[in-house]
Amino acid sequence: MAESAETANTQSALPTHGAAYKVRRVLNWFPLGLTYATYYMGRYNFNVVKGDMGARFHLDKAQMGIIATAGFWTYALSVLFNGPLADRIGGRKAILVGAVGALVMNLVIGLLFLNGWTTRVLVGMSLLYSVNMYFQSFGALSVVKVNAAWYHVRERGVFGGIFGSMISAGYFLALSVGGWILAHFPWYMIFIIPSGAIAIMFVVDLFIVRDRPSDAGHRNFDTGDASAGDETPVDWGYLFRKVFSHPVIVTIAAAEFCTGFVRQGLLLYFTEYLKEVHHVDPGSALFWWAGAGVTLGGIVGGLLCGWISDRLFQSRRPPVAFLFYIGQAVMLALLGFAPSPVAAACLIGLSCLFIFGVHGMLSGTASMDFGGRKAAATAAGMLDGIQYVAAGLTGFGLGWILKTYGWDGTPLREGYQPHNALVWVGSIIPFSLLGGIIMTRVWNATPRRSAVH
Repeated sequence: MAESAETANTQSALPTHGAAYKVRRVLNWFPLGLTYATYYMGRYNFNVVKGDMGARFHLDKAQMGIIATAGFWTYALSVLFNGPLADRIGGRKAILVGAVGALVMNLVIGLLFLNGWTTRVLVGMSLLYSVNMYFQSFGALSVVKVNAAWYHVRERGVFGGIFGSMISAGYFLALSVGGWILAHFPWYMIFIIPSGAIAIMFVVDLFIVRDRPSDAGHRNFDTGDASAGDETPVDWGYLFRKVFSHPVIVTIAAAEFCTGFVRQGLLLYFTEYLKEVHHVDPGSALFWWAGAGVTLGGIVGGLLCGWISDRLFQSRRPPVAFLFYIGQAVMLALLGFAPSPVAAACLIGLSCLFIFGVHGMLSGTASMDFGGRKAAATAAGMLDGIQYVAAGLTGFGLGWILKTYGWDGTPLREGYQPHNALVWVGSIIPFSLLGGIIMTRVWNATPRRSAVH
């Protein structure tokens, strides 16, 4: 109890917001959430079409994994530069730049395949997907940067869960709607349709989203994070000192490396897992529900993780992250033995509950807390970048493992039916366990009590 009081005293008082401010805040973050959801539609569409594209162009899992790795590592490098850039130019401009780039690249890819592109697909898609991922990297940074100015640190846990639920809608758009597009339209439309959705949200953001409350006619306030009382000018030196030498951010970055491998290790291959192990095709009813399960898992996980953090751990993020890392390991182990297609679809959603709960808590909420309002995008960039370094290993690395050993230890061949997916989940689970161990190093950290214990 003494610990709780001490932790609470390290943060400034929660401000009282008027009804007009709360309404304007919703009008600010709601379009941001929808925009990021359409970003996902133009990013994870590759996950849905990857198996069909590989079969169409005679590319195996390891080769298709090279395309994914090229995109992931471009994203990882980009956020390290674009985070400080977003902190300097503002989140609104950054998300608009990213939207234009992402919609153009998805449109280009779709039109190239529409016009019969068939040569050097591996090299060409690696380059085009990488450019798309460069612009995609502005998404999370922009969202974190804008929302850091509108929410006090003691509001961010629950809000992070609410906002994460909106972002999870992006998985539904990419996976369930993407599967439906793949089943009912020419396959290249899975790139063209998302570009239209992103274009619509660009226009909405241009007219509605604002960086700070004062830009929308309301009063700025002390957000109680690491920037509170800090009037140092925001230059490149400030951002690098504030983020890259911060012991808690560096420790959380190590955990986010683990999150990246777990998250993309599941998302990049679950479509092929359902098809090859349980004979569930994209566009089928059960695949639709599996995609919806990813979304629902993300929503419930984000809300639950945020609520537990704010209500039971006094806005400390590491303890609840530890619990969710352990939950990941348990659900993934059960997924490896899933006895039926329905069980597999349900366990994918349950795994996502724990995976996305941690992802939103660390990359979204903790980056605002410890980076502060002034360096939130840089902190988010560092955490997201490290995550995508690990994600890149799931491309060619996990792709090679599955190509060589199959889902259950037997290389895939015509007519063979895998009995389980232990090779797949067995390659992922150690990273969940390691992430949990890392969280014990920063168990009591808060923005104004940041020592590593």
